[in-house]
Amino acid sequence: MQRIYIPHLSNDPGKTRIIEVNDYLSDLDTLTPVKGRIQIQHRGNFLDVAAQAETITTLTCHRCLQNYNARLQVDTSEFIWLQEPQPEAYAEEVEVGFDELIETLSPQGHFEPGKWLYEQLCLAIPQRQLCDKACEGIVNPTARDDAETSTDQRWSALSALKQQLSD
Repeated sequence: MQRIYIPHLSNDPGKTRIIEVNDYLSDLDTLTPVKGRIQIQHRGNFLDVAAQAETITTLTCHRCLQNYNARLQVDTSEFIWLQEPQPEAYAEEVEVGFDELIETLSPQGHFEPGKWLYEQLCLAIPQRQLCDKACEGIVNPTARDDAETSTDQRWSALSALKQQLSD
């Protein structure tokens, strides 16, 4: 996807550009191409960006470490404020209010829909990756009920000492 020069959005019909997506994103490893659409509206001092997209990717289960396929879907929108960057002298520690936690672009800059969609899909990747809700994790095939046989033989001297102290 090509980046969009923001002043050109004002010349589009309805100040809106719709991008149909059916392609792989270079930084996102997926099994299927990302399919969907991105709508970008120029609203004077901000961009209203919305996307509906989906793809399938391979994830690794955090419990059993097996790979599994998962569908990533996004249906999101975001306001991106258009303002010139403010040169500020930053101290080592800067206090930032909630009203300052917004995305901004230069009104004479570019908007990169591919990068924005990549970020949205990355946010859709589940934090807790489980192949199945009932996943039991890694199964130890040599586990036995007898604690003595499952003890590492290098600890046998400590086990003998522990037995002497308990007697």
